[in-house]
Amino acid sequence: MKISNNTIHWIFTVLLSALVITSVVRYVSDLETFMSNFETLGYNGRIVIPLAAAKILGLIAIVSNKPKFLKEWAYAGFLFNFLLALEAHIAINDEHYIGPVIALFLLTGSYVFYRKVDIDKTNQLPE
Repeated sequence: MKISNNTIHWIFTVLLSALVITSVVRYVSDLETFMSNFETLGYNGRIVIPLAAAKILGLIAIVSNKPKFLKEWAYAGFLFNFLLALEAHIAINDEHYIGPVIALFLLTGSYVFYRKVDIDKTNQLPE
């Protein structure tokens, strides 16, 4: 049984979405703690709310079909966010770096298979 690129793309995308939505809910439900956590990581705590909003908008861009350039920018934004989160956790030598590693894995899988699906669509013969 062969699983299609589209199915694999959606598996990665749904898991990525669950991870991102979970982080947004945690940000909003315990705002003061996360503002403090961000400051511990070396960032301004006031970035938490705009980051939560950007994550939701990024997910909408990735899950929607159009426009493609917006989807590409959303993937890039998540890449920068997850890389900076990983760097911050490593810099302060805490054990919470695994979250960004998992997020990067899911993001990479979602993006790679999104591109494969896109290529598959452009290589199809017209009916």
